[in-house]
Amino acid sequence: MNLKNSRPCGDFRTSYFKDMSMFEDKKGFFLTCMGVFILSCSPLFLDSYLISLLIYIGFYAIAALGLNILVGFTGQISVGHAVFFGFGAFASAWLNNSFLIPVFFCIPLAAILTAFIGLLFGIPAARVKGLYLAIATLAAQFIMEDFFSRASWFTGGVDGASAEPLKIFGIFFDSDAKYFFIVLFWVVVSFIIATNILRTRDGRAFLAVRDHYLSAEMMGINLMKYRILSFGISSFFAGLGGALYGHYLNFVSIEEFNIQLSITFLAMIIIGGLGSIRGSMMGAAFMVLLPEIMDWLTRSLAGTSIDSALSLSEAIPFIKEASIGLVIILFLIFEPNGLAYRWGQIRAWFKLYPFSY
Repeated sequence: MNLKNSRPCGDFRTSYFKDMSMFEDKKGFFLTCMGVFILSCSPLFLDSYLISLLIYIGFYAIAALGLNILVGFTGQISVGHAVFFGFGAFASAWLNNSFLIPVFFCIPLAAILTAFIGLLFGIPAARVKGLYLAIATLAAQFIMEDFFSRASWFTGGVDGASAEPLKIFGIFFDSDAKYFFIVLFWVVVSFIIATNILRTRDGRAFLAVRDHYLSAEMMGINLMKYRILSFGISSFFAGLGGALYGHYLNFVSIEEFNIQLSITFLAMIIIGGLGSIRGSMMGAAFMVLLPEIMDWLTRSLAGTSIDSALSLSEAIPFIKEASIGLVIILFLIFEPNGLAYRWGQIRAWFKLYPFSY
């Protein structure tokens, strides 16, 4: 009997190297590369509007990835993630406008500056947990919002700050089709970095702190060090996503990075799946597409008896905001593990079919 091409029905990893591999097999690596290739070709067959949605999914996914490392992998909580996203946008614009540093270098430098800010806020936040930590990060949200409004040298104050378009070798990436490749590059780099961080000793320490901090401390893991480090890494990715966001819009305003955006980032990782790298991308895509779907649904019902009874056409902004809260509640009740877990279940069913195990 030839077993060479047979399909294994279990997990038979026999070495530490295989256990820590980024892909389960060569097929997973091939499918991932194929997906990136198809995305890189999307400007050829998608219009500017759809490309714009993909760009938004990209830098929101990077920011959500950082929050997932903090919340999903380290077990901390943050309701002030939006201000770190905003700090990255302002920092990149400030570096370019004040020091004339090329935008290509301003983006990672802004992420590093944001990481330092996250480390500073992580020092007091690392000493508390639970509800007290949520209040501490909420305080950080309001402190940074006040800083944005007062530090006109950095943010431009209420007037906002201009962000120059990206230019590489004399080529301006000032259109959706061109800027999409920049966002795709940083998305791939960010997810590779995050995946490799979680494969290191520090990444396993994050999981130990999340699962049982007392046992982790008894094993010699410095709880405060890794809690602060997780805040820094989370802020790094938030700043990176914010810098990409700022240079895409070419303008950064202080009104954009409010508590509602922080709740939206939390919704992304809850819907996508806490403690899942893949879930960060899924949650970001879901939250970007949800308002578009609700807008399409409302316009489809325009002129009908339902529209006349509920005045849907006049309540589109409210419906978009209310749908976010409703979706979070529904996912917490019916799918608390998120879309990534459900996708894993579907893959397992197809892989094991027709066997029940």
